[in-house]
Amino acid sequence: MKRRQFVHKALSVSLGTLAYLPGEARQARGPGFKVPAGEGRYRGHIHVGGFNSNIIDVKISGKDTSGGFAVFEQLNRTPGKGTPMHVHPSQDEVFYILEGEFYFQVGSDKYALKTGDTIFLPRNVPHSWIQLSSAGRTMMTFQPAGQMEEMFVAFSNLKTPPTPEEAAQLFAGHGVRIVGPPVTRD
Repeated sequence: MKRRQFVHKALSVSLGTLAYLPGEARQARGPGFKVPAGEGRYRGHIHVGGFNSNIIDVKISGKDTSGGFAVFEQLNRTPGKGTPMHVHPSQDEVFYILEGEFYFQVGSDKYALKTGDTIFLPRNVPHSWIQLSSAGRTMMTFQPAGQMEEMFVAFSNLKTPPTPEEAAQLFAGHGVRIVGPPVTRD
């Protein structure tokens, strides 16, 4: 390998790991904080419209972590509904089921989840989920934070379900690509 190629690869790998460095290696955005149960750190409750009518609370914003990650609590109020199959090209996503039952597809694999279960949705892998139980609550983490908070706010402005073209445009405008319909339970 030529020296220039080696230096370029080494620098790429080193810079790529910055998002994973411990907190003290990243620039702090202020003091620690507490977000009380049932509240959102910013914006109050985000009432999502469109594919479902869930309520999302920002627990840790990308603004708090210099974009490193974001955490949301979602009150799931739409049995049988979820999200279209989509891809986050630049983010990993984790769901922790706080209450209820859900069905996920990650790539070609399908999973039934219940209270206490966790699922990892790697970047660049198509995924979708639907709510099975009459009620549910999930904790979602995105790393890096990306534009998810802004996307949820954009969905809160919808009064009716978007057309497939509108949905694709809304997702794409926030760094997410729709690649198919929602998962169905086999």
